[in-house]
Amino acid sequence: MWEIASDQARIACNPTQWVIFSPYQAVITMQKHRTRRNLWQSTCQETLQTTTLQGEQQADLAIIGGGFTGCSAALHAAAQGARVVLLEGETVGHGGSGRNVGLVNAGLWLPPDAITAALGPEAGARLIGQLGQAPARVFELIEQYRIACEPVRAGTLHCAHSASGFAELQQRHAQLVRLGAPVTLLDAQATARRTGSRAFQGALHDARAGTIQPLAYARGLARAAQAAGAHLHEHSALVSARHHQGRWTLQTAAGQVQAERLLLATNAYRSAGFELPPTAVIPVFYFQMATRPLPAAVLERILPGREGCWDTAMVMTSFRTDRDGRLIVGAMGRLEGLRGRLHADWGRRKLAALFPQLASEPLEHAWYGRIGMTSDHIPRILTLGPNAYASFGYSGRGIGPGTLFGRALASALLAGDESGLPIAPVAAHHEPFTGLREAYYETGAALIHALALRRRPG
Repeated sequence: MWEIASDQARIACNPTQWVIFSPYQAVITMQKHRTRRNLWQSTCQETLQTTTLQGEQQADLAIIGGGFTGCSAALHAAAQGARVVLLEGETVGHGGSGRNVGLVNAGLWLPPDAITAALGPEAGARLIGQLGQAPARVFELIEQYRIACEPVRAGTLHCAHSASGFAELQQRHAQLVRLGAPVTLLDAQATARRTGSRAFQGALHDARAGTIQPLAYARGLARAAQAAGAHLHEHSALVSARHHQGRWTLQTAAGQVQAERLLLATNAYRSAGFELPPTAVIPVFYFQMATRPLPAAVLERILPGREGCWDTAMVMTSFRTDRDGRLIVGAMGRLEGLRGRLHADWGRRKLAALFPQLASEPLEHAWYGRIGMTSDHIPRILTLGPNAYASFGYSGRGIGPGTLFGRALASALLAGDESGLPIAPVAAHHEPFTGLREAYYETGAALIHALALRRRPG
């Protein structure tokens, strides 16, 4: 029997029938071992008490979305003395913030020269510089507010899966060194010692980065925002939003918020019907699977320094450990239907290819979420109307940029000054054929995983 855990449906399949249980939550069972929900939900030590929105509230700043961006904005605005109301349709961290890998990276997927080429020298340097400091800000907030999110600031390893991948890392290394970033290029032997795997031809270590328990970080930001005076309302989905006579009116099923300023921070999880300009992104799905806690003797050889890792493959693989010693492996794909079974089978084989000693290790957790991607992999700040922005399109780099953009947008909205934003706002953003491109990425990931299984394990 199979089950899958997602943000959309809980589905189980035995050899004769599919059964749909309920929306928003799901699970996979593999090798007759019943998995639990999203690992981060099972191990999160941060708790949060909120209410649904009832009646009418007034706010200096209204925020839609309880992920990294929204919670960071709520915290920083409330800390400046603003009256803040945050609306979340599900629960804080329900979307990509509570489903991602937990790598706190500096920068974007793009190398620095590509960012400068896309934005120009001045704007590119501003974005690169601010994002380079994003991990430091994340870990400062964790320490300042004592967020129990398993922070490990040991850096990350971008691993070369091939000779061409290593050549790419050499170029990135040269560009980052030119900017003064604390990065180190490792050869195959050094990479094997750091990862415990002989699958790579080298790696780029970034000392600025690290790992966290992402759902706990989102909840911790929300808790800190509440302590600073922000009003957070979960299970308060937005029904409509309109601007009239200098104020925004946000309507939910049971309440209303009147606000002078508005931030839309839903990224890839935005619902239709907000009566706001579209924030177009290409939805890309990413899944993860986790072992049980591994013995100490095994962990002495697998990621002994606890770096978070991902590779240079077209359909990348990520892997890391958590506080309890579970190994977590992930890749692009949606754990539903026949493709979900293929991705799950690939995950088992990939684990064995990276770490042969784990070939028989059961995978106890499996989950996936949506990434909001832009065509050029550069995030956007969209002007929605008077005193209103949307921030989206982190393309899988949500923790650092989300924290940074949320803080900067809160300050910009309260001060009425855009000069401190990491990237200039735009009046419109379009992504054509998003449905077709979503299908392209999912089908491509499934085919690559299928071909990988035929060629060799992993």
